[in-house]
Amino acid sequence: MVNKPVVRVGIIGAGNVASALVGLLSDPERHEALLDAATGPIELVGVAVRDAAKRRKGIPKHLLTTDVAGLVNNDDLDILVELAGGIKPARVYIETALRHGVSVVTANKALIAECGTELAQLAHQNGADLFYEAAVGGGIPILRALRTSLAGERINRVMGIVNGTTNFILSKMTSEGSDYATALKEAQALGYAEADPSADVEGYDAAAKVQILSSLAFGTELVGDAIARQGIVGIRSVDIEIARRSGYVIKLLGVAERIGDSGISRRVHPAMIPVDHPLASVHGAMNAVFVEGVRSGPLMWLGQGAGGEATATAVLGDLLDVARNRFSGRHDIPFSVDRTLHSVAAGELESVFYISIDVLDRPGVLAAVAGIFGENGVSIQSMEQSGFGNEARLSFLTHLALTERVDATIKDLAKHKSVDSIGACLRVIDGGRS
Repeated sequence: MVNKPVVRVGIIGAGNVASALVGLLSDPERHEALLDAATGPIELVGVAVRDAAKRRKGIPKHLLTTDVAGLVNNDDLDILVELAGGIKPARVYIETALRHGVSVVTANKALIAECGTELAQLAHQNGADLFYEAAVGGGIPILRALRTSLAGERINRVMGIVNGTTNFILSKMTSEGSDYATALKEAQALGYAEADPSADVEGYDAAAKVQILSSLAFGTELVGDAIARQGIVGIRSVDIEIARRSGYVIKLLGVAERIGDSGISRRVHPAMIPVDHPLASVHGAMNAVFVEGVRSGPLMWLGQGAGGEATATAVLGDLLDVARNRFSGRHDIPFSVDRTLHSVAAGELESVFYISIDVLDRPGVLAAVAGIFGENGVSIQSMEQSGFGNEARLSFLTHLALTERVDATIKDLAKHKSVDSIGACLRVIDGGRS
């Protein structure tokens, strides 16, 4: 890599994050600070868009181009910032840049979760960097902390609220008594949720982030592995209220943790967590990541999980790191992969569970339901019943139980003629278990 007097940067995408990033790079009040952080000047040479005639807030018109390939293949380009998202064609652009020795900064969590290990190796082979801080937690510098500050720590568990949309919905249900549909509608009106919210409410977004966190915390590969995933669609107001009365709040959690000497569990699911747990106080669209290390103990990062300006600060942090490497003629070595690790299926884990079901309110139903729990080896700790019309809602708290046995119980309950619907099935975090 040849040292250069200026680092030239191209951006793909011109949405809120890109607009905020251009604003940060051109802020005269921060000019000297950026020079110091990068150890040299940064020049923005182009922003690739679909329609160059459309006005873009904060982006000078002369920087706009529809020639993405021309920008990526520019021989003078040093850093490509990919902010368009998606797998295709983003992967092609990133691979092309890396093969030319151009370093890449991206916020593309789906792509990194799908093929991050392969892309990191491609970057290394061509003397380039691949950084993706903004892919998890918006403006929270959690990946940098795992990559550097905690590199020498043995981490036992990373657990976090890594999706602002679902946290906003659950916070509204908790603080205002809203039902799920009302809270979702408000999230959509405020721009926190898409018209099709499935990526958020069904846990896909959080699952990609868990894979990225796991790769840095434990050395697992980023190869698009499917991980256990459960969303929040089945959670109802009554579940929120029962949790509150029992001293818990309900949050959608992303969890990656060690199981035994070489096992790793990665999963996304809603859970009841004690009100005195640090994650219980994370409200609205905020994100937080809770790390448990052997020597460092519990640590937590809290901040805006989305939004143009917050995410742009994380992108800028990566951009400055990469620029500093370019000026010094070096690049970072990819985070190592631990080949001794194996994935532990979610069904093999134990937890206390909260389960709610709606049943026909008639004699013998409770005994039949309790019998299904017993047949599957799931012991009931407590039960609460509330009636409405010809139906009753039953809410159970189990003793410690294998997840696969609880799953079997749910399947058998769903088939029973007296069971109208299955509501929430939530893990209960208590005594360190989840």
